[in-house]
Amino acid sequence: MWAVVTLAFFAVRAVPGDPVLAVLGGPGSNAGAEAVARARAEYGFDEPLWMQYLGQLDRIARGDLGYSYAQKQPVAQLIGQQLPATLALALAALALAWLVALVVAWWSTRGGRVAWAVASTLEIVAAAVPHFWLGAVLIAIFAIGLRLPVAVSGPNAVGLVLPAVTLAIPLAGFLGQVMRERMLEALESPFVVSARARGESESGVFLRHVLRHAAIPAVSLTGWAFGSLISGAVVVETVFSRGGLGRSLVSAVDARDVPYVLGVLVVVALAYIVVTILTDLAELLVDPRLRRRNPADTEDGR
Repeated sequence: MWAVVTLAFFAVRAVPGDPVLAVLGGPGSNAGAEAVARARAEYGFDEPLWMQYLGQLDRIARGDLGYSYAQKQPVAQLIGQQLPATLALALAALALAWLVALVVAWWSTRGGRVAWAVASTLEIVAAAVPHFWLGAVLIAIFAIGLRLPVAVSGPNAVGLVLPAVTLAIPLAGFLGQVMRERMLEALESPFVVSARARGESESGVFLRHVLRHAAIPAVSLTGWAFGSLISGAVVVETVFSRGGLGRSLVSAVDARDVPYVLGVLVVVALAYIVVTILTDLAELLVDPRLRRRNPADTEDGR
């Protein structure tokens, strides 16, 4: 959290221009010299940069995200209005990426060499596709070509479809590669051979053994995936003109709205930390080996 605040503060302040203009309505406000001097003293811009940084750090440590320079509202209130849309987009994309990766990985392990080659190619291409290009292509196909309402980004579930697909496809490429390798390992493992020897059906083998084995590394990547989805939401929300933290963050950076930029990044970093902790707990549930203590790890064997 400290690293995020520090990097964001100095990065935003390194952007050319006077941040006091954001307080006065932007570069086109034509504010007089007296108004500029008064705003500079009121917001502490007349202090050394390191003092401004320490003051900002102290306020965030106390839970005070401050007021937006551009919108003249509490940052916490503005983030509360935009956060649900971004979280809904990220979670929908994460669920869709898991589903696509799982289906493609299972098909590639059951369909022979042709399925393996096709799935491997699709995963590599999907992982390399930029969000902005994929979003533009989907808009061109569904909005311009097919004229379907699914291309309209609105507050309902229909408006979530294309943005979620745009975010999910690259992530599915990464998850699919990991799942496929672990599925192949599981299919050749002794516990799968034993399950088949006991007369368990192929669907039972897949659901009880192979799927669980393949999900372990994918669960480990979920924390990273969530951070990737949040960063990708900045591009996707802009491409689809969808409200959310990503699009508002772009506007805040453009307006040099330092409190809002720092507030968004702090909330996103906190969410990433929480998701990472939940991912670690999920790994304990999926992989029983992590819950076992090796007696050799302690001196007395207890």
